Amino acid sequence: MPYSPAAGQRIIEVPVPVRKMQSVEEPEGVFECRLCGLRAPYSYHGQKPPNACSVVLLEECYTMNDPFTPQKDRFLILGSHCCLCNNAVCVGQDCSLFYAKRFCIPCVKEHIDKFPEEIQLDLQKKKQQQNLQASR
Repeated sequence: MPYSPAAGQRIIEVPVPVRKMQSVEEPEGVFECRLCGLRAPYSYHGQKPPNACSVVLLEECYTMNDPFTPQKDRFLILGSHCCLCNNAVCVGQDCSLFYAKRFCIPCVKEHIDKFPEEIQLDLQKKKQQQNLQASR
């Protein structure tokens, strides 16, 4: 039976805030590295990840919410596109290099003479380490 006020009384409606269920962000798509095949759902692609107010990335990145923390302003960078060939590559050191822009390792090797000597030396060291590991 509905409530009816006594004579002379009024009903005052007070809005009650409704708590939304915490939802898991739906992935925007699936990022896939063309070189190593890494596949992961990404929640954002761009330079200003949501909930990370003061962060502006230096490149258009594929990011996902950090699954290891409940803080919404934490994210992981999965990868980006090579500025030369436009292939999607992950940030793994065997797949890409960031030097003012993202370069995939095959493009770096193809244009190695255009990179600073320090980067050329780093790549030579990596190659030597890989050769040593392969010979074991």
